[in-house]
Amino acid sequence: MRLHLYFARKFAFALAGVFAVFAILLTLLDIVDQMRRFSDAGISFGGAFELSLLSVPQTLYRILPLIVLLATLVLFLGLARSSELVVTRAAGRSAMRALISPVVVALLLGALGIAVMNPIVAATQVRYEQKSADLEAGGGSVLSISGEGLWLRQGGPEGQMVIRASRANLEGTAFEGVTFISFAPEGAEVQGPVQRIEAASARLEPGRWVLENAKVWPLVGVPNPEAASSRAMELELPSTLTLDQIRDSFGTPSAIPIWELPAFIANLEGAGFSAKLHRVWMQMELALPLFLMAMVLVGAGFTMRHTRFGRTGVMVLLALMLGLALYFIRNFAQILGENGQIPVSMAAWTPPVAGILASLALLLHLEDG
Repeated sequence: MRLHLYFARKFAFALAGVFAVFAILLTLLDIVDQMRRFSDAGISFGGAFELSLLSVPQTLYRILPLIVLLATLVLFLGLARSSELVVTRAAGRSAMRALISPVVVALLLGALGIAVMNPIVAATQVRYEQKSADLEAGGGSVLSISGEGLWLRQGGPEGQMVIRASRANLEGTAFEGVTFISFAPEGAEVQGPVQRIEAASARLEPGRWVLENAKVWPLVGVPNPEAASSRAMELELPSTLTLDQIRDSFGTPSAIPIWELPAFIANLEGAGFSAKLHRVWMQMELALPLFLMAMVLVGAGFTMRHTRFGRTGVMVLLALMLGLALYFIRNFAQILGENGQIPVSMAAWTPPVAGILASLALLLHLEDG
């Protein structure tokens, strides 16, 4: 047990060191990028540094498997140079048993990433998007999804308009059970809602809404809105929304904490949209501990050998190449899952399981012949 704790502590220190190096480098690079991106907005160094602190956690979390791979190489190369692995084998400990501690640390790191880092990264990403949108155009999300349906907003010279729909098609161009509430523009004599429209369905076309079976209530200048209401089989309203704006308003799945993803997926599917992108992301997050374990085994398979055997640089290069290949295969499988080419469970769980099995086969071959 003392030997396991010793290896676990050294691996934890290696992880902390590699993580700190990447955090510092990425922060410095991101500060330069933020100052270049928002130079027209007159951003200061402090503002760029604040944006970098909000942006870098997402990048660090995304490359966490590569950080684990590099930390594994640092650990076992250090143990090989100090001959501690030789002593461990001489004491009767097999190489497979020496891997228990790093694997357990990787699994714990993956669980910590899901439970703690994921919500933190989601919060910082949302805050970064809000601040960058304010600096760019003062915009924000035009769509929100809840258990009551989906909500949209649009603005124009005639004022703001809030739109609620119970359902929508997958493309986000046709809506059912729609309510339009128009508000007076700023500076007008009358403030607040000025008109309400309910329609059985609405289609979003370039520059306009086309409503079917609509009923209109004027809310200003009439004593009884119901008595002054009117009906129309088809009604057109100007629109400043586009299909790209609606799609972009969903945001990336990484901006939603994993604890809130199941409810968000249910609301998204209840509103009529496809939630495959979010389902794939949730399964990928749940498979993160196994993927980190695969990275540890990949790194160990090429570096658990004494340096007197030579070709250390070649073995490190092979470990990096195999780890990067596994990382890109995982990303490629994610894309296939999001496009519906392969099942969601296969896209999320096959790369880490395949990496673990391949690495174990390599270790058993090298250690036991």
